[in-house]
Amino acid sequence: MLVYAIIFITLALVFYTFGVWGEKIQKELKLWHVMIFWLGLVCDTAGTTIMGKLAEDSSLFSFHGITGLLAILLMLFHAVWATIVIVRKDHNMKMKFHKFSILVWCIWLIPYISGLIFGMTR
Repeated sequence: MLVYAIIFITLALVFYTFGVWGEKIQKELKLWHVMIFWLGLVCDTAGTTIMGKLAEDSSLFSFHGITGLLAILLMLFHAVWATIVIVRKDHNMKMKFHKFSILVWCIWLIPYISGLIFGMTR
């Protein structure tokens, strides 16, 4: 099961990075970015769920566990907000959305990197 968790978490990194930086480079939120955000969220949630089943109960309340939960909640908020922006077709919001995306992506990297470090030191 660990292999599946690693694959899902890595796919989340690929999708989320591709979506966030694609949006930043294009300077406007587009529908395909939103779809990639949702894919990243699904992969991250699947990988985190699998990891949670493999982890000890105490690790859920660790730095990694807390930042991981925060990251998933931020990704969910980010994907929902991106969907709303696309549905409303607000050009101004579509042009400024990438600033929030970069912040969420940076926060998401914290549990990703701490998970790598924790996994390598076990």
